[in-house]
Amino acid sequence: MKPELTHRLLSLLNEYHSLGIAEQIDYKKFYLYSIITHSTAIEGSTVTEIENQLLFDEGITAQGRSLQEQMMNLDLKAAYEQSFVYAQKHTVYSVDLLCGLSALVMKNTGSEYSTLSGNFSAAKGELRLLNVSAGIGGKSYLSFQKVPERLSEFCQWLNAERAVIDKNDIGKVYDLSFEAHYRLVNIHPWADGNGRMSRLVMNMIQHEFGMVPSIVKKEKRKYYITSLEQSERAENSETFKAFMLQQHCDNLLRQIEEYKVSMEDVDITNEVGLQKSGQKNKKWPENWPKKWPEKALQIVDAISSDPSVTIAELEARLEVGHTTVKKLLRAMQAEGIIRRVGPDKGGHWEVTTSIGLF
Repeated sequence: MKPELTHRLLSLLNEYHSLGIAEQIDYKKFYLYSIITHSTAIEGSTVTEIENQLLFDEGITAQGRSLQEQMMNLDLKAAYEQSFVYAQKHTVYSVDLLCGLSALVMKNTGSEYSTLSGNFSAAKGELRLLNVSAGIGGKSYLSFQKVPERLSEFCQWLNAERAVIDKNDIGKVYDLSFEAHYRLVNIHPWADGNGRMSRLVMNMIQHEFGMVPSIVKKEKRKYYITSLEQSERAENSETFKAFMLQQHCDNLLRQIEEYKVSMEDVDITNEVGLQKSGQKNKKWPENWPKKWPEKALQIVDAISSDPSVTIAELEARLEVGHTTVKKLLRAMQAEGIIRRVGPDKGGHWEVTTSIGLF
């Protein structure tokens, strides 16, 4: 990986850990839910993070979302939980292990296939018995006859790399996880779920070595796919790994900035702000500061859409912790941007400044 990116990663991780971000309440659960939501969104799911939180924690299904979408998220959650058990035990990778995880990923959404070479079930994690390509006139993946051998070789390679890697060399661990993602998706062992499985294995490696997990945000889907395609054409993983490292650094920086905002009692608008760029056609009121954190604007948006929105719902929507939401609400109330009408339970929010932003 590029030295300058690795240096940036190490610098961000030092600050991330020194701030104690990973020790926040429910951090692991929050991060897992975010990983699942974005990973399934890349594959077409429209289930939001707050909807997943309600689905996972309360068993409440989301209105307007298909059963298949929601089962996709539940299945991926089960697969991640099992993968982390394997990671903590430093389990040896094998074709059977990967197929077992694929069976969890595809349990309720996988199809049965009948081909000239035989029948197989994606829901059971069975390797494909047909050839596949990406898109109309797109890349053709490895012929299905070669998949078992190549997947076995992948496991042997990954086990050998895990055995000798210096777990204290953070850059090498991330590089290995990104390389494993790239190699697995290029083998394309299954008829469906290859992207989810490749990201799962990447996070599984990171979890094994105690790294902050990478999240491929749904907003980066286009660039994520493009970087894969460019690396595939060049038959070299460097472009893809550089993208993955860059977006991981960007995600870390965003979390650090949001955490600083959450811990700031005074002058919350000056620590990290949303520049007016991108808001050229919006009318900013005179009594609004020149900079407000992006999350504050998202809170205003949420309240405008649903005055009864709860703090828990804001946490999930903004992808931040309880403390962050409380601090932002308090700061905006102090500035007269919003106000609370009625009690905590049964009351509602009002946007008191006509900001014209949403």
